[in-house]
Amino acid sequence: MTETLAIRDLHVSVAGKPILRGVNLEIRRGEIHALMGPNGSGKSTLGLAIMGHPAYEVTQGTVELNGEDLLALEPHERARRGLFLAFQRPVAIPGVKMADFLRHAASNIRNPDRKEGEELIPMRLFRKELKEKMRQLRMDEEFARRYVNDGFSGGEMKRAEILQMAILRPKFAILDETDSGLDVDAVRLASQSIAEIGAREMGILIITHHEQLLEHNRPQYTHVMLGGRIVETGGPELAVELHKQGYDRLRAAYPEAAAASDALAAAVAG
Repeated sequence: MTETLAIRDLHVSVAGKPILRGVNLEIRRGEIHALMGPNGSGKSTLGLAIMGHPAYEVTQGTVELNGEDLLALEPHERARRGLFLAFQRPVAIPGVKMADFLRHAASNIRNPDRKEGEELIPMRLFRKELKEKMRQLRMDEEFARRYVNDGFSGGEMKRAEILQMAILRPKFAILDETDSGLDVDAVRLASQSIAEIGAREMGILIITHHEQLLEHNRPQYTHVMLGGRIVETGGPELAVELHKQGYDRLRAAYPEAAAASDALAAAVAG
């Protein structure tokens, strides 16, 4: 049986303001989906709500992983079930080294029943795995000794997120604008790295404004979000169209959804 992440009729509000207005999406393990749309359409809200961010209130609908209700679980429990979110704006954790952070996280994911204080993955084994993954991602070993995202450049933060995904090996990964703030070469490296560590083993949802991140991660499905709902789904050719021509066609086809997106984007900007 194919493992599946299923979102059905999902409505989400933030501070009492409706953002998502009935999202339906199903991702099977091994599939790559691209989610595109203008600012204010609800793309990041979808990822954060699926992961369980407390500021995002689900008012209607379901999110299930292999039939299990994820909405009933805390964020760390969702992670232990195999869900991963790479943040658009990762936070810094001064005083916590990347290697220590990853060792604790991996120990908890691979042993879901582990209690705090119980044995971690043996250091020798974890160090070997970490070095292999960093070599695969063309990262300097010194990176593992730095504090999590503390003083990192935008590119380093995004590569740290990809390293986390490589170590945690989730069943389903949501990548929220991993290309944001990166130059062309960094985006290409990020795209290649994602493909090398995840394409065959994970179900991946890539939230992006551009097609460059999809260069090595050709999506089977491309979804367009406007006004808090998915208004159109196509293949990889839809991502190419949107990158070259923008959203004018879709705005004309779905004027109410486009107006809702514009209103939200203006509210956030203000």
